[in-house]
This record gives sequence, C-alpha cells and structure tokens, in this order.
Amino acid sequence: MESKRQRQIAELVKRNFGALLQQEGGYIYGHEALVTVTSVKMTPDLSLAKIYLSVYNTENKQAVMLQMEEMQHHLKQIFAQRVRRHMRRIPDIQFYLDDTLDEMYRLNALFDRLESENQLGDDAENGEG
Repeated sequence: MESKRQRQIAELVKRNFGALLQQEGGYIYGHEALVTVTSVKMTPDLSLAKIYLSVYNTENKQAVMLQMEEMQHHLKQIFAQRVRRHMRRIPDIQFYLDDTLDEMYRLNALFDRLESENQLGDDAENGEG
C-alpha cells in the first residue's frame, strides 16, 4: 500500500511530467503522436518513478517508447529543473506503456461484433420477460 507521501510525490511527478511532454514531446517523438501520463507509481524510498504513458494517434507505439527511452536522461534533466524547489532528490524515471485504453477499445469492438452477429444471447432466453 502506498503511503501518503508516495501519492503526493507521484501526483507531483505526473502533473509536471505531463506538462513537460506537452512542451518537449514534439521534439522527441514527432508532432503526430500524442503521449499522455496516465499514472505514476513511486517506490517506497521515493528513488524511482514508474511513469505509465498512453500513446495515441500512431500505429507504432513501441517506436515512441524507444524514443522516450533514448531521451530519458534529457527528460530527467528538464524534469529536475521544473521540480527542484519541490523535491530534495529527483527520482530516477522508467517508462511503461499503458495500453488500458487500447484494450478497452478492442473489447468494445469485440462485443459490438458479437452483438451484431447475435451471439451474445437474448434477454428472453435468460429467463426475463
């Protein structure tokens, strides 16, 4: 379970890193892709921030993640400048792809297809009516 301090720092990282991506993202992974910070998890010692990113508007999400990894040191430097007055130690950062929305869209499409093919079943068959 996360401590209150872990949640506070995670929110600070999320807010500031999201703003950083809005400003610097176009230089890193191009202007087509849209990358957002969905969540941040801090280790108990606050030395590592696991940043979960959603990537939209591109087919090759892995290429965007590789660009982020290559620019990790530069991103950490810019991030450190933004939060140096709020944090004593700047945590290391790791990026993870958050594909929750992609999975949700995939499941919605699957349910829509099953419904259109009448394979979900009928309410009358389930004892209602």
